[in-house]
Amino acid sequence: SALKNAIFVCVLLPCQFKRMLNRELTHLSEMSRSGNQVSEYISNTFLDKQNDVEIPSPTQKDREKKKKQQLMTQISGVKKLMHSSSLNNTSISRFGVKTEKEDHLAKELEDLNKWGLNIFNVARYSHNRPLTCIMYAIFQERDLLKTFKISSDTFVTYMMTLEDHYHSDVAYHNSLHAADVAQSTHVLLSTPALDAVFTDLEILAAIFAAAIHDVDHPGVSNQFLINTNSELALMYNDESVLENHHLAVGFKLLQEEHCDIFQNLTKKQRQTLRKMVIDMVLATDMSKHMSLLADLKTMVETKKVTSSGVLLLDNYTDRIQV
Repeated sequence: SALKNAIFVCVLLPCQFKRMLNRELTHLSEMSRSGNQVSEYISNTFLDKQNDVEIPSPTQKDREKKKKQQLMTQISGVKKLMHSSSLNNTSISRFGVKTEKEDHLAKELEDLNKWGLNIFNVARYSHNRPLTCIMYAIFQERDLLKTFKISSDTFVTYMMTLEDHYHSDVAYHNSLHAADVAQSTHVLLSTPALDAVFTDLEILAAIFAAAIHDVDHPGVSNQFLINTNSELALMYNDESVLENHHLAVGFKLLQEEHCDIFQNLTKKQRQTLRKMVIDMVLATDMSKHMSLLADLKTMVETKKVTSSGVLLLDNYTDRIQV
């Protein structure tokens, strides 16, 4: 009876009662051989003895398995770059990039707010940094750096890192294309029919989405990746494979050193921006193009327009469609 009570108290109460159980067990083990066996069982079961356990060294197979598990949680295509160290304690150039042809670049960027800007000349005069240059110019033009408290060096560090994750050997889906889309988005958002329709956060999301929408594009289609059982297709279950990957890389790069351009946004702003960017980039999947176009056409035809010709978009679905 005393032994049973001691066990109960030991489990529920502090360690001083374990000493009492030890005394009971010692007495029990001295009484008989069977008592010794019972004592050993109770001691091992209830006293939580920290026996020395020999842990075998990991085998090569174990190491390979662990490496594979780590790779499963990684986003392919993300490279370690060192732009931040080169930008620290240095002044940012007028257009975000160093160039000996600043006057030529300035002349080209006079068309920043117009259709038909020569993006090839921008690349030529910016040391092949069209995306960094265009994005810096747009953010300056729209005062987005000040509005969202984005430091110039952080912005340029992120943009250079992003631009380096576009493949120059891919004929179309490269940083030149991203810069072209970003500038076109900037112009489109300035059209009179959309005047004052979108908030600063929505504009920030749209232009950011344009910049990242094809990052790390391998130069092949979603269907090719699916048909060849690629790692990306497996990761994203054959659904908008590339678009999901572009989003993952674009957001992952924000975690690199001195790259978080959204660090001063509130939690709510950041969540809202992320949702909008995801919706916009996923909508670039061309297999969804005709359906989205039909929805947009229907929405625009049924929407009210102000006397000045401005669309009235009063809910998220309508706004994100535009």
